[in-house]
Amino acid sequence: MNTVPKIDTATAQPANGIDPAEWETRVDLAACYRLVDLYGMTDLHLNHISARVPGSEEHFLINPFGMMYEEITASSLIKVDLAGKIIANANPAYGVNLPGYVIHSAIHGARHDVGCVLHTHTNAGMAVSTLKCGLLPLTQTAMRWGRVAYHDFEGVVVDPDEQKRLVENLGDCEVMIMRNHGLLAVGQTIGQAFNNIYRLERACQTQLLALACNSEIAMPPQEVIARSNAQLTHGSLEWPALKRMLDRRDPSYKT
Repeated sequence: MNTVPKIDTATAQPANGIDPAEWETRVDLAACYRLVDLYGMTDLHLNHISARVPGSEEHFLINPFGMMYEEITASSLIKVDLAGKIIANANPAYGVNLPGYVIHSAIHGARHDVGCVLHTHTNAGMAVSTLKCGLLPLTQTAMRWGRVAYHDFEGVVVDPDEQKRLVENLGDCEVMIMRNHGLLAVGQTIGQAFNNIYRLERACQTQLLALACNSEIAMPPQEVIARSNAQLTHGSLEWPALKRMLDRRDPSYKT
């Protein structure tokens, strides 16, 4: 029977034998959920963020379907395998969102360099997903990615057959705009994935503001766009500071 592990809140370490590396990933993933909520990128209880379990090619962690992002804790995350079998679930009253499983298992199964997958339905992301032009390199923030992937809308992502097209369309990109749907970002670490979705969201917001001005757009030369992309850091330097900010606000994500 699965039970919620007893946590020493002073050290934020589990007391029931969870592997320390997995626990650290659980804490970071719970922090990511709280940050996505804090920065207004949630769609009630919908959407999903997943993280690969360290040392495993088969297992990943994902949110309990029905919990709000502000409720997510390290111990509440569900461990599932690529075939959809739930390996560990502290609260069996909650299951895994089917589109979440279809999307995240496809990417974790195909992209072994990816440690975290993050999907959102923000107003700005959904709006840009409907534009034929997609994301334009109008700002330094938008020039962060040399390539942005696109995946055409096929309906709610519940068909396993769509997985191969998701993976093919994503390729080796860090971000993907899911047409008529929303945004997706990946990263080697949870911090990198959050950085990617945060920047992608801001790039979408800024593009919509610029287009709403109904004025001629100043597009930088291609060589400037390429140089800017090469100059921009694709890391997660701010991740420890973001977690410290969460600790000051509400450290319960660690439990």
